[in-house]
Amino acid sequence: MSMTLAEKILASHAGMEEVHPGQFVEVSVDVVLANDITAPIAIAEFEKLGLGRVFDAERVVLVADHFAPNKDIQSAGQCALMRRFARAQGLPHHFDVGRMGIEHVLLPERGLVLPGDVVVGADSHTCTYGALGAFATGMGSTDIAVAMATGRIWMRVPETMRIVYHGELQPWVGGKDLILYTIGRIGVDGARYKAIEFGGAVVDALPMAGRFTMANMAVEAGAKAGLFAVDDVTHAYVNGRASRPYRVYQANEDAAYAQVIEVDVGQIEPQVAFPHLPENVRPASQAGDVPIDQVVIGSCTNGRLEDLRVAAEVLRGRRVHPDVRCVIIPGSQQVYLDALRQGLIETFIEAGAAVSTPTCGPCLGGHMGVLAAGERAVSTTNRNFRGRMGHPESEVYLAGPAVAAASAVAGRIAHPRDLRPHARNT
Repeated sequence: MSMTLAEKILASHAGMEEVHPGQFVEVSVDVVLANDITAPIAIAEFEKLGLGRVFDAERVVLVADHFAPNKDIQSAGQCALMRRFARAQGLPHHFDVGRMGIEHVLLPERGLVLPGDVVVGADSHTCTYGALGAFATGMGSTDIAVAMATGRIWMRVPETMRIVYHGELQPWVGGKDLILYTIGRIGVDGARYKAIEFGGAVVDALPMAGRFTMANMAVEAGAKAGLFAVDDVTHAYVNGRASRPYRVYQANEDAAYAQVIEVDVGQIEPQVAFPHLPENVRPASQAGDVPIDQVVIGSCTNGRLEDLRVAAEVLRGRRVHPDVRCVIIPGSQQVYLDALRQGLIETFIEAGAAVSTPTCGPCLGGHMGVLAAGERAVSTTNRNFRGRMGHPESEVYLAGPAVAAASAVAGRIAHPRDLRPHARNT
């Protein structure tokens, strides 16, 4: 039987020659992930099982990245619980303040997720790792507890839809714009419980940062997973990071897809998702006059070094508008260090931005940038639901780092081409 990429990976991990959409299967997992919000629940449920030890200490990863550095007593308690569990279980991959990063930036960077893996995480954006040709998906904390105990999960094999991108990208257009445009086209339920295979010459030429961004937001279209085929770009990223063997899977040429969508990227300009859904997308040039109060550049969606380079290119020689707070968050300690060595942090500080330690904080309205009533933010994060980043009467506009940085300078939603060369606000 011909199979899609998702089906190939699941069949192998289920010990079966083939699987088909709708089939319930039990599969082995390569990595189990939880963070400082979801791990305490998973740990409590794990302890109820009475098994004592996790199935494989090398395969369970805990990352304190949402409310860390701790913002209050409750979050301090959650992180303390994680520390105790990690020490008791002898988990080598417990990432705390000073070592941690945003989980979905950190794990690929450390070579903990590899092509062909099945990865489950107690975070919906675990689908990010599909950029590496892995089947990665988010699950509830109770399921994660069972995965930590047994190394196995069950699921229904999803149908696969294939989205093919062709044409030539316009200036300032990257992975964030492609996925926002796609979500705007198919809707937030357009890929509900499906796997998405991203393909075509455009994504073949896309760097890993753009692929991570697109896979990350597959869930915003309702997808179970979002996957890219492994190619030379993938291998170049993985080589030197991988500490264990991995296996590459490829979809059959005659694989059956639930739907195939063709996208001509030539007419796609930088995109902005207006409140309060990621599907509420329009081109930046058609945003109109939308004054803003805050810009956030970072997150598991756009906190990689390449994203910070784009932001720095826009901000260099310019100043953040006096009415705007601009918060820039490197996705990991390594990204922070690389940005420092390349002069990007200096560019941000000179522009009047604040640079944070790696954290998910503002994305979920946790800390480091919570919005007050009536405030508007342009953010490179992945969700703009009502109240997502703070007060229910605040507004979040999603964009890529180029539009976000340009908006920080302009004081309103702006296309980078609209800025005067090296203009400085006073």
